[in-house]
Amino acid sequence: MQFIQSIIDFLNPTFLITAVGIFGVFAIVFAESGLFFGFFLPGDSLLFTAGLLASLGHFNIVWLWLGCMACAILGDSVGYAFGKKIGQKIFTREDSLFFHKKHIERTQKFYARYGKKTVVLARFVPIVRTFAPILAGVGKMEYRTFLAYNIIGGMLWATLLIFLGFFLGMFIPDPDRYLMPLIFVIIFISFLPIFREWWKSRKKRGDILEVW
Repeated sequence: MQFIQSIIDFLNPTFLITAVGIFGVFAIVFAESGLFFGFFLPGDSLLFTAGLLASLGHFNIVWLWLGCMACAILGDSVGYAFGKKIGQKIFTREDSLFFHKKHIERTQKFYARYGKKTVVLARFVPIVRTFAPILAGVGKMEYRTFLAYNIIGGMLWATLLIFLGFFLGMFIPDPDRYLMPLIFVIIFISFLPIFREWWKSRKKRGDILEVW
């Protein structure tokens, strides 16, 4: 029971931020952006919560914003380098605690649909966010092209979520009272693209079965 509670606490953005501080936030943003085992980290809700706590005086908003942007961009670049190094081996890698082929397949679908723009759009989609730069490296996307999309995506992601939390915290009385409901809304919105892709693939399989 204690172990389960520890897991819940670890994935709670408020607990994480309180425990690790601003440099811990930077490290988590970096890990979720470019290290394949970072996909389970709460990136969207973490940035939103950090922004809200900054409005309450816990952080300097400028340093939080600049640091998160830099770590997001650097993390994606590390993911790209990792993907370029391992190449096609990632498609034959066995499933493990921190790796599942379904995450690669899901990210491939985003690339098939959005092309290079996936590097930007994936920032706002959990799990896909972690594997998009890796697959860009595997596919040998030109680095200058990748970096341009990476910078745009990292800046948009950090800016929108951090300042959404910051301004809500500035204008809503006693924002602590609404923190958990707001976090759940952010998480729900973040996972909508994944649910959409899953529903479309499920419907497509159903149509194929009907034909047969």
